[in-house]
Amino acid sequence: MLHVVLVEPEIPPNTGNIARLCLAAGARLHLVEPLGFSLDEKALRRAGMDYWHLCDVKKWASLQQLQATEPNGRFFYFTTKASKIYWDESFRDGDFLVFGRESRGLPESLLHEHAEACLKVPMHAEARSLNLATSVGIALYEAKRQIAA
Repeated sequence: MLHVVLVEPEIPPNTGNIARLCLAAGARLHLVEPLGFSLDEKALRRAGMDYWHLCDVKKWASLQQLQATEPNGRFFYFTTKASKIYWDESFRDGDFLVFGRESRGLPESLLHEHAEACLKVPMHAEARSLNLATSVGIALYEAKRQIAA
């Protein structure tokens, strides 16, 4: 199983789209607090996430807490600041694909600490960034493609 990790996601519809992607891909979604929205039933319905109960979702107080429970896990950090392109990585079953918040991405300190595991989705210089759900979809399905090959 692949794992998608959202660190401090801010926008409920993006998280809903990513949860749907994870459900479709058979991946587990990990949400790292603080969240920019509520996970209560009313808030989820309002965001159009009526399938949420079908999704494999875990919530964590911190990324360090998640990493401590998966000491042998391979974590890849997606950022526009990386030099390595995601398709040049060899993904394996059980990998963790980590994405930052919509407004700021992942913390610079985290990227610096794990520079060898940072990946990017290439794009034209004129584009500031891709939508978070789009980036997750691109990376998740490339990892699935590689594992299935």
